[in-house]
Amino acid sequence: MDILGLVTFLFQQATESGGPLNWLQTKFVEGGFFMWPILFTLIFGLAYCIERLWTLNRASTDTKKFLVSVKNALDQGGVPAALDVCANHRGSIASVFQAGLMRAEEGIEAAEKAIISYGGIEMAFLEKGLVWISLAISIAPLLGFTGTVQGMIEAFDAIKEAKNISPEIVAGGISVALLTTLFGLVCAIILQVLYNYFVSRIDRLVIDMEESSIELIDSLVLLKSGKRISGTAEKKK
Repeated sequence: MDILGLVTFLFQQATESGGPLNWLQTKFVEGGFFMWPILFTLIFGLAYCIERLWTLNRASTDTKKFLVSVKNALDQGGVPAALDVCANHRGSIASVFQAGLMRAEEGIEAAEKAIISYGGIEMAFLEKGLVWISLAISIAPLLGFTGTVQGMIEAFDAIKEAKNISPEIVAGGISVALLTTLFGLVCAIILQVLYNYFVSRIDRLVIDMEESSIELIDSLVLLKSGKRISGTAEKKK
C-alpha cells in the first residue's frame, strides 16, 4: 500500500461511523454555541504559531560556522569584508553583527553599544506575536467554562420543566455541558505546548547572540591591536 492509499484508508476509518473524526464532529455539535468561539480561538492561536515557526526558522543559522566566516573575513579583509559576510547571511545574529560592525570604525565601545541596542530590537522581533498565543491559551478554557455554566443552566431548566429529577436528564445535561470545558482545555494544552517550544527556541537564539557578540567584540579588539583572529578561533574550537 502506497502512502496516498494509507492516508485515504486512515481518513476513511476516522470518518466512518464510530471513527474519531465522526465522534469529534458529533460532540462538537452537541457542545452548542460556545464550541464555535473555542474553535475560532484555536485557529487564531495556531495561525500565530505558524507565523512564529516560520519567523524563527528564518532567524536561525549555524552560529559556529557563521562566526568562523566572520572572523576569517576580519582577518583577510577587515571590517568591510566582515560586513559583506553578514549581508549575505540571514538570521538575527547576522543582523546584530552587521549593526556592530557598522559602528566599529567609531571604536569598540560604539560597536558594543550598537550590538546591545540592536540585540534588544531583535529579541523583541523574535517575541512578537507570543502575547496573542498566550491570550488564546487564557481565553480557550474560560470560554469552555462559560459554555459549561450555560449548559448547566439549560440542564437545570430541563429538570424544572420535566418536574422530575431523573438520572438520565441530569447525567445527559451535565455530560453535554462539560463538552465545552473539555474542548477548551484541549485547545489550551495544544497552544501551551507550542508556546513553550517557541520560548525555548527564542531563549537559545538569544544565548547564541550574546555569546557570539562577545566573541565578535574580542575579535575587533584583536583586529585593532593588529593580531590575527582566525588562529584564536581555531583554538576555541
